[in-house]
Amino acid sequence: MTPANRKKNTRPDKTFKSELKRRFDMWLLQHAQAFIFSLGQYIKYPISNILTTAVIGISLALPASFYLLLDNVRYVSSSWDGSVQITLFLQTDVDETRAAEFANTLSSNNNINETVLIKRADALAEYQKLSGFAEALNTLDENPLPNVVLVKPTLDSADEAETEALIKELEAMPEVDTAQYDSRWLKRLLYLLDIVNRLIVILSTLLAIAVLLIIGNTIRLSIHNRRSEIEITKLFGGTDSFIQRPFLYSGLWYGVFGGIIAWLLITISMQMLHGPVKQLANLYASDFQLIGLGFGNSVILLASGIALGLIGSWIAVKRHLRAIEPV
Repeated sequence: MTPANRKKNTRPDKTFKSELKRRFDMWLLQHAQAFIFSLGQYIKYPISNILTTAVIGISLALPASFYLLLDNVRYVSSSWDGSVQITLFLQTDVDETRAAEFANTLSSNNNINETVLIKRADALAEYQKLSGFAEALNTLDENPLPNVVLVKPTLDSADEAETEALIKELEAMPEVDTAQYDSRWLKRLLYLLDIVNRLIVILSTLLAIAVLLIIGNTIRLSIHNRRSEIEITKLFGGTDSFIQRPFLYSGLWYGVFGGIIAWLLITISMQMLHGPVKQLANLYASDFQLIGLGFGNSVILLASGIALGLIGSWIAVKRHLRAIEPV
């Protein structure tokens, strides 16, 4: 191939690349113009747009707050779930030596993960410390409390039948007076949390639909107000994709600012609750602190607002833009 032929073959490639670059630059310029123009339209009518955005922010903040509350309750209940156990109150005539032997014997049971012996003297000392009746208890001639063995089963806590069978087996032992199973209330709490979680999903869906309707109606009014401008643009050959860009970016701005307002509402609420929750946790000798949104959940909240804004505006534009044709 001669150098002249090589030049002829490379010219179409260079022309194609330059044309592609020109179109890409034009596409970026059009999107940048629509992006800035939509922001200008938002600032042009601040009161109405801020009110609309505030409603969107509240609609986003409500389900997010409930989810955050549910996460905090689940965090607390997860620590309780690890402490689910069977409490064995031994007969009063079982001394500490025999109680220790009994606890060691239970440890060999395949259905039992761990046993902890609480001696009657230690139990009385702890009760005196926590009850506030230390002086009254000191007047007793003898310790009325029995030795206690805490049993942590290896069985699945959700398997009620196997757990009940283990309790009956332990209660039948001659050393045991009564057996108390401490997880029924926790199961009720977990079932209640599951119900609340489903209610939150339903509420989130309804509020998401409400946000779509709010944004769709706002974009519809904007299209109606700019009907003459849209007709002229179509008359001069403007495509629907060109016309709809500013409206889509308007939905984007509604979603962004709505997500920011929702984040601010949740963050301020968490700060207001932080002090009282910490004081309550101190009363129960706990170091629990409220779990905030964090970076990941904040991104999800903002992304949800953007997605709802874009979807709502896209639906409104597709529905109402087709009805406008130049006369």
